[in-house]
Amino acid sequence: MNDPILWSLIAIQVAMGAFDTLVHHEGTERLAWRASQRRELQLHGVRNFFYALIFLTFAWVEPHGIWTMILGGILLVEILITLWDFVEEDMTRKLPSTERINHTLLALNYGAILALAAPVLWGWAQMPNALHVANYGWWSIFATLSAIGVGLFSARDLLAAKRSDRLDRGDPARLVDALPPRQNILITGGTGFIGTHLVTALVGAGHDVTVLTRSLRNADALAHPVRLITDLDRVHADDRFDAIVDLAGDPVANWIWTPRKRALIISSRVKMTRALDALIDRLNVKPRVVISGSAVGYYGLHGDAVLTEASAPNPAFVHDVCRTWEESAAPIARDGVRLVVLRIGLVLGVEGGMLARLLLPFEFGGGGAMGSGQQWMPWISHNDMIRVIAFAIACEDLHGPVNAVAPEPVRNSTFTRALGKALHRPTLLRIPAWVIGLLGQMGRETMLGGQRVVPEKLTRHGFVFHDNMIAPLLSRITGARTDSPAPAASAVPRLRDRKSERDPEKKKVGHDPHLFGSNLGKWRG
Repeated sequence: MNDPILWSLIAIQVAMGAFDTLVHHEGTERLAWRASQRRELQLHGVRNFFYALIFLTFAWVEPHGIWTMILGGILLVEILITLWDFVEEDMTRKLPSTERINHTLLALNYGAILALAAPVLWGWAQMPNALHVANYGWWSIFATLSAIGVGLFSARDLLAAKRSDRLDRGDPARLVDALPPRQNILITGGTGFIGTHLVTALVGAGHDVTVLTRSLRNADALAHPVRLITDLDRVHADDRFDAIVDLAGDPVANWIWTPRKRALIISSRVKMTRALDALIDRLNVKPRVVISGSAVGYYGLHGDAVLTEASAPNPAFVHDVCRTWEESAAPIARDGVRLVVLRIGLVLGVEGGMLARLLLPFEFGGGGAMGSGQQWMPWISHNDMIRVIAFAIACEDLHGPVNAVAPEPVRNSTFTRALGKALHRPTLLRIPAWVIGLLGQMGRETMLGGQRVVPEKLTRHGFVFHDNMIAPLLSRITGARTDSPAPAASAVPRLRDRKSERDPEKKKVGHDPHLFGSNLGKWRG
């Protein structure tokens, strides 16, 4: 099978398959960490195992007779599994357009490969039974490397399918138990990592949720019913919100800080906050509280110093971003509106954020500390982050800056060891500081720098963290252990006892004309 055209088509197939796996399955969709995709992961694991066999066969063996028929049977099974996989994907998730296009191209290219290989295989099938060693030079090496790659992902996907049952985090509605019944809440940044989880919890608990989003497609993943708007001008002066949660802003640590990127990071936050201030000014009834986002970057870089809400900042770009953001939110506090500014640490969850970017390299043994590993990482679990937001809405005595971090910050080396242990992988590598320094100030401030921040205000007001130690959290959320997570009840104080006052009709939210449901067009801004 020394046909350069055939091998070229195989190389194209491998490239498109790698793109589909890394960009879609591991990147945008994160299938290995979605409990709902167990069957799809099993199909991927079995299919990739057969791919590994096919690549190794084409690389080093020329099968004749019955062995050719066995190879043909494997090719047929692989086609059937792929068709089954396509059906499973359509039934369980909404595929991005790029993934559908890639699947179409993969199918067409695979058809071309089979058309070219069929005459050769037919000729081999007529020969006496035998396995002859073959060597196609660089093509054989390429096929072998491809077999190793798909083989590794086959094993990982099968293991991920096995752990999927342990990824269920329970009822998200319990995360907002601190709230009184049937709150009406406006959320900006509701399709982000924190916002999506917050919307799921609020909708599940029967609250009325309005989400401001620039992309209605991104809102497809939200729990429903929700009211969707694309512009704050769509909010009428007589609309009423009990609370507004502002989480909008361009990501800080996903790209080098060019002058354009710096301006976008700041302007995206300031413009939204000022727009909310203008909205509140024209509302006939003001919200009781506004929860405005910020970050622990406000403090700059302080080494080992313990930082509370009263600590003075040090110069840094991350401080400039947070300071400007908080200053733009300050006018909201007029007219009796309570303003809480959450200085958020690293939010840890397998669904997104910093941890999600680390899981793939750590799973394949490529994890390690960054630089010296001595920099502090102020963190908070994804679930506790939602509980903090609900607590901040409910606790009328809480206002001003609030550190949204767990009480036990850890050094990067400690975090690295804990994640490696949770995934049962070694963490012997270390990313040199000079490599991270190639990312410029972004790498130096967000990866090599850190803050030893503690939640002084939350602790003083009685908030109780469910996840206060890094190792047990990472073990639980990665499915490393099977014991049940702590119940997601709220911390005290509560505005009222939701269990005793729960509205029996609140689940019938579809009857509210202000909620997303049967009349999508009316609310699509």
